[in-house]
Amino acid sequence: MDLLRSLPLGLYLEQPQTWLHKIDPRVKFAWLMSFLTSYSFANLFWRVLLVALLIIATLVARIPRRVWRQQMGWLLILSFFVFAIAAISPDGLGVNYQPRLPANEQILTQPLTSNTSNIALESADNQKKYSYVLFHKGPVKVTRHSLDLAVRLSTILFTVIYSTNLYLLTTAPEEITSGMESLMQPLRKLKLPVTEITLTLTLSLRFIPLVLEEVQNLFRSVMTRAINWKKLGLKGAVKVWITVAERLLENLLLRADQMANAMTVRGFTSPNEHRVQWQDLKLRARDWLAIATLILFWGVRLIIGTEV
Repeated sequence: MDLLRSLPLGLYLEQPQTWLHKIDPRVKFAWLMSFLTSYSFANLFWRVLLVALLIIATLVARIPRRVWRQQMGWLLILSFFVFAIAAISPDGLGVNYQPRLPANEQILTQPLTSNTSNIALESADNQKKYSYVLFHKGPVKVTRHSLDLAVRLSTILFTVIYSTNLYLLTTAPEEITSGMESLMQPLRKLKLPVTEITLTLTLSLRFIPLVLEEVQNLFRSVMTRAINWKKLGLKGAVKVWITVAERLLENLLLRADQMANAMTVRGFTSPNEHRVQWQDLKLRARDWLAIATLILFWGVRLIIGTEV
């Protein structure tokens, strides 16, 4: 089991450098926030379109298949299961729905003209085509409301997780820090510790691979010992995993202490005394093109994506 290769969640892809890597981190952050916020009060078409855009962006950027195959595959499977479970679950309205047409046809006492008869027939056909229950066979029942809820849940799960992961995959932690610090400059007037916040963010992003590495090493150590789980029983298995969890926490605290000591030795005692120059951010032609596309993105969202 190699978590760093098979499931690189939150890890930065250094090679190859795609066109997504070359976009300014502030512009990419604006795109990320747009994906996360444009979902609110959007219709089903726009929600499905966001999923399609993320998949298309991954393919167009030519990110290696080994990188996105595992995470996108598992995420699509998870979203499909959420969709299936929500679709067949009760819709939660708790109302007994009656057919819109009476059981027995009414006899018209007055003759109808040709125009009124055509209108009446079209109205009757439209009423017969409408059905709140889309599928009902045995215990499985899919209604319009449950299907709508299933699409909402599955698409928001994929959009939130994969858009964030795609941003972390194509943006280095130092670039994220530089972009966040640049965007948070107005908060300095409120005497907020912007540098401390961005430094903490960088250390957190750098700590993710260490956590995955420790989890991977502990799982390998358990598997190589060929433990007979049947003889241990439930109580013994729980005791083993509690021991593994304690060891994991101890190793992570040791790594954090080593990181703090390394910063202290290098003289980093305060951001005000040892300021780190992350990167010199400049907007280039491709960044302005991405900004123009983002404006077009929100224009389309307001026109066709608003929920009626």
